[in-house]
Amino acid sequence: MEVTKGKETKIVLTKPFQLEAESDLEPSYRAPHLLHRLLSLLKNVRPGSDLTNFQLPPVFNFPKSQLQCYGESVYCTSSNLLSQCNSGQSPLDRFTSVVAWSISTTRPTSFGVAPYNSTLGETHHVSKGNLNVLVEQVSLNPPVSALHATDEKENIEMIWCQQPVPKFRGTSIEAQVHGKRLLKLQNHGETYEMNSPHLSIRILPVPGIDWVGNVNIRCPETGLVAEISYRSSHSFLGFGGSRKLIKGKILDSSLLKVLFEVDGHWDKIVRVKDTNSGEVRVIYDAKEAISGLKTPIIKDVESVWPTESALVWSELSQAIMNKDWERAREAKQDVEERQRNMLRDRAMKGETWFPKNFRVSYSKDTWEWDCSPTHKWVPEAPIIAQ
Repeated sequence: MEVTKGKETKIVLTKPFQLEAESDLEPSYRAPHLLHRLLSLLKNVRPGSDLTNFQLPPVFNFPKSQLQCYGESVYCTSSNLLSQCNSGQSPLDRFTSVVAWSISTTRPTSFGVAPYNSTLGETHHVSKGNLNVLVEQVSLNPPVSALHATDEKENIEMIWCQQPVPKFRGTSIEAQVHGKRLLKLQNHGETYEMNSPHLSIRILPVPGIDWVGNVNIRCPETGLVAEISYRSSHSFLGFGGSRKLIKGKILDSSLLKVLFEVDGHWDKIVRVKDTNSGEVRVIYDAKEAISGLKTPIIKDVESVWPTESALVWSELSQAIMNKDWERAREAKQDVEERQRNMLRDRAMKGETWFPKNFRVSYSKDTWEWDCSPTHKWVPEAPIIAQ
């Protein structure tokens, strides 16, 4: 979607990632021979190297920034899982719904292409129903993104602080996602703390991409804990096997008792089995939650902030969708050069940059970033998710 702001500036929004069964609905903006190009790009990179500041040519980008991907994992849904979290009659009902909602934030992506590295101070501001979502790039080196989302009607708040650390492993790239996610159900006085799985990009012998690692979800007020493992098993030489697996358990930490066993696939169905009664039920259906997603629309063009991702990267996104790789290269260089000039000017003036929407701190003891929103509620956005 392309919308003009003013006389020349355009805002470009694209469709969220779909499940594999709907891949034919995605725009064909990917360049040919991506695997060959990727191998050529990485041939001089040593295993173990940190790829955080590695610059990708536009042929390896899809038309979104990292901030947009973070935001989409919250506001791009076909069903309102957040309301289900809030409406649960018991702490266990609510906790199980939170586990399902956490799984819904795990989204498909495509092999061989990555989002843009967000610029310092870049923002992404979108509303979906009563949920207002705001993401800001609060640090550049290291890259840290902060998310604040609120629903005043449901009295729900989300606060995320994330730092991706991609490393080259020789035949694969593993992007560890550091940081904490908080979901607060204010009506119930409950806070849920959780982390994110890591993204594993397998280059050889068989190209593929999946989310892997352990996700822990805990509610200090109720003592309920979930231990979820994202797995991707492969048979000999990487062929066959099962992908996108989820295994885990929900337990009462005060009694050290397992209440439910969790099993399924994050891109299909996830079930829980009651360890007491043996009853099995579905808690998450990816087709219901993240299928049929549509491109967001712009309700108020003039209210879009100058720092909005869809505006900052508009020229590059349009060039990628048009497969105009020369124009894409120029557009990407323009954005990067503007950022270098901005950083250089601040350094010369001795100015310290501060995020507009978050108070940010870093703990050397725990190696964790803390991102506290400066406002209680996120305002309604000019961009609307459908």
